[in-house]
Amino acid sequence: MKITLREHVLEQARERGISIAEIRKTIQIGAKHLQHPNKLVVDFMHIRVIYKNIHNEAFIITVMIRT
Repeated sequence: MKITLREHVLEQARERGISIAEIRKTIQIGAKHLQHPNKLVVDFMHIRVIYKNIHNEAFIITVMIRT
């Protein structure tokens, strides 16, 4: 699956010490649940990624450290 990261998401990741590899791994193997209406929330280890899946492409909305 292709992953699209906008500039603000890259800034968030840098500020929070999250690598692109960690974002990719979270999407691939993390626990997923649906956030109404069409967003996916994925948790893996200490990371949470929220994204939309459009035509088999993950458009990242935000990345954060889980609390």
